[in-house]
Amino acid sequence: MSYSTLELSHPRPGIALVRLTRESEMNTLSLPLIAELDRAMDAALDAKSRVLVITGSGRAFCCGAHLKYFAGPDAIFRERFDTRDRYFDRIARLFDRIEAIGIPVIAGINGYAMGGGFELALACDFRIFADTARVGLPEAKLGATPGAGGVQKLARFIGRGKALEWILLARHVEAAEAAASGLAYRVVPADRIEAESFALAEALMQLSPLALGQCKASVHLAGDVDLRSARRFGIEALSALVDSADWREGMAAFVEKRKPAFAPQPGEQA
Repeated sequence: MSYSTLELSHPRPGIALVRLTRESEMNTLSLPLIAELDRAMDAALDAKSRVLVITGSGRAFCCGAHLKYFAGPDAIFRERFDTRDRYFDRIARLFDRIEAIGIPVIAGINGYAMGGGFELALACDFRIFADTARVGLPEAKLGATPGAGGVQKLARFIGRGKALEWILLARHVEAAEAAASGLAYRVVPADRIEAESFALAEALMQLSPLALGQCKASVHLAGDVDLRSARRFGIEALSALVDSADWREGMAAFVEKRKPAFAPQPGEQA
């Protein structure tokens, strides 16, 4: 499968790496990139990847919406509902899919992650920052507002007060401050982004892929429903794992005092 806006590779067994390659456009979210990232996730799952890593190229991880769609000679969106249905909603659904996909997703934030690019990073399960990276939701500078989940996720991650500060002041936030706010798994030199992402992926691949999928779903649901409903989902998630291949291997390894050897099981869904 060929791509024009990204590269998909499998640098190590079980790891799928997506690198956004619209370097000259700061990896902004063009319509082809949105479609290709969705297809790349399909391909990663078809290859039975256990972890997905998303990173950028050049100076940017992703700088959000492709603003040339809205102004200048290349503008194609001028009517509000057409813009919503053909562009904004497609971005939001892509980010929802990243949250819902049954494998861990790591954002390797190599540079600027602004607007929709920061929303992309917030949709991932882990964020590894280059020490030179900058993130933010600066839409207010453009007469816009973050619309693909960034407002809601950021407020939940760092609290309403700090989210208001970052969003209303349209701040570019340095990696160290983002880490202090709880958004970073790790901050590393820029040339260590891939190595740290792969090390984290290797650690995740020592665990049950079925259990990781259920854990991820439980965490996301917990932020959306009341405590009792979230608890009931947790019981169902746990019960769904009983007597699965991963359950049997994990329990046997515990009894036998050895490390479990988990592998994806065809036909079993997290």
